[in-house]
Amino acid sequence: MFNAANPVVIFLPMLVVVALTFVALFRMGAARSAAMKGGMTIEYYRAHIGGQEPESAVVGVRHYHNLFEMPVPFYAACLTAFVLGAITIWTLVFAWAYVVGRLVQSAVHLSYNNPMHRGMGFMFGVVSQLALWINVALAVFARL
Repeated sequence: MFNAANPVVIFLPMLVVVALTFVALFRMGAARSAAMKGGMTIEYYRAHIGGQEPESAVVGVRHYHNLFEMPVPFYAACLTAFVLGAITIWTLVFAWAYVVGRLVQSAVHLSYNNPMHRGMGFMFGVVSQLALWINVALAVFARL
């Protein structure tokens, strides 16, 4: 199943991050729904003026938005490697390492939310993604 000879395997780590994004979307919606039941008004959500969301809703929104930051170049790296036919064992190792870092960051953010622990997951993901991009760049330069 995780055979580097089959380039389609690069889509598996991407699918995990996409699934995480949908989980975060539903969690954000649930947190905002709970905020409205707790007294937030629909008027607040028109322009985000006239009050402040509870922390649980703010964390959910921020978490969802985070999934449109660093994951975007991750998707680009995976797709670039796929298009180049450059899916190697290292490509997969770095892609899955990024996923692990992102999952750790998400688990911490959505539970006890210690910034130091969350930051360790983030930095592991950043280093993994940097390694992924270096791997992709080497494949690009090899084809020039």
